[in-house]
Amino acid sequence: MVKQTLLRLSLLTITLFSCTSGTPCALKNIKPDYYVCVCNSTYCDTAPSADKISQGQYMVISTTRNGKRFNTQVFQAGKTSTTEAIYQVNTNETRQAINGFGGAFTDAAGINIASLPPDAQTHLIASYFGKDGLGYTVGRVPMASCDFSTHPYSYDDTPGDLNMTKFALASEDLKYKIPFIKEAMKMSPRPIKMFGSPWSAPAWMKENKNMTGKGSIIGSPGGSYYKAWAQYFVRFLQEYEKQNITFWGLTAQNEPIDGLIPNFPFQCMGYTPELYRDFIKLDLGPALEDAGYGKLKLMMLDDQRLFVIDWAKVVLGDPDASKYIAGIGIHWYLDTFLPASLLTDVHNLFPEKFIFATEACEGSLPWQKSLPVDLGSWERGAVYASDIINDLNNWVTGWTDWNLALDLKGGPNWVSNFVDSPILIDAGQKKFYKQPMFYILGHF
Repeated sequence: MVKQTLLRLSLLTITLFSCTSGTPCALKNIKPDYYVCVCNSTYCDTAPSADKISQGQYMVISTTRNGKRFNTQVFQAGKTSTTEAIYQVNTNETRQAINGFGGAFTDAAGINIASLPPDAQTHLIASYFGKDGLGYTVGRVPMASCDFSTHPYSYDDTPGDLNMTKFALASEDLKYKIPFIKEAMKMSPRPIKMFGSPWSAPAWMKENKNMTGKGSIIGSPGGSYYKAWAQYFVRFLQEYEKQNITFWGLTAQNEPIDGLIPNFPFQCMGYTPELYRDFIKLDLGPALEDAGYGKLKLMMLDDQRLFVIDWAKVVLGDPDASKYIAGIGIHWYLDTFLPASLLTDVHNLFPEKFIFATEACEGSLPWQKSLPVDLGSWERGAVYASDIINDLNNWVTGWTDWNLALDLKGGPNWVSNFVDSPILIDAGQKKFYKQPMFYILGHF
């Protein structure tokens, strides 16, 4: 069903364009039906470039289990049909505007990209953001550290500094995030919508005095610690602006449920829906507005679709909180168990708020931990395709992959929470591998 759906999607979206074939994939067979494309300093495949079609012609671009990658074929349209597939376009129905597709500039991604020779680094960034790449227009940035860092850190580790006078970007931002964001911005023919997400406040600001485990900000929304935490967001935006990087959006907290779980192993911070609502309406929303960031796209939740209805009712049901919120961020990790129709349900409740997929990756589920990286897996790419299609059919406006690149183990990750990525880097061989997931993303 996934293969049939993907073919139908390709036909629907690609037949409006004619293409010039890109540089072909240097195909490497890992094992039967497992293929990657190999890139290095001197060679890397590219995506086809699209132009307007000639009347009466159409083109099909296909990626297949047996190793075809962005294979292009031109056909002449006929008056009779040789297939059972029938496509109908309803020009009277308007669906959602698409915000874009992209991935995350994590510390781990930057560390891996930096391990390559300069020309290979350029090929990798161009593969995502360049004019001959996938056409990514979205980039996510963790605010300070996350599990895909080499250690926990914040931007202000000075206890009691509620005025954020010691706030400063970390060396990881300056070395592993900002340079590659700037390179992507330079290569992209379109603006990149950057959005930031925090994993945890500094340990000294939290009840449990730790960036991990069960814990929330000290006190209550409207109090001094929550006010300081709101200013932390403002300072993050200001410091990145000094680096000529402007953000399109923010999420108020990555996976706020994690911080309610005892002994949660990596950076997190807990909110109930009510606490979250009050933080936004009393602290974060006013702080952003007062600092001139009132038009920035603030997204709520940034967690699994399991929680979307209840959280939206509490947070968006309060007009004093809702006025600061533009959209709802969704993670994919429970999508196997929950219907995508939940997204249509929340859209129908709050149609003025966009829904945006803010994180996804393969290799993260408990039964995958013995094989976090499955080099060349077609099935993992097919799962990406199915999830994206279901999301788009249920009002989602874009899809953000997790790490742009990882090593062959699926890291680095300071708590060994290794996962898969569309691009994997073999630093010892000075090359990187594009997996089926990468090409599937290119069909959207």
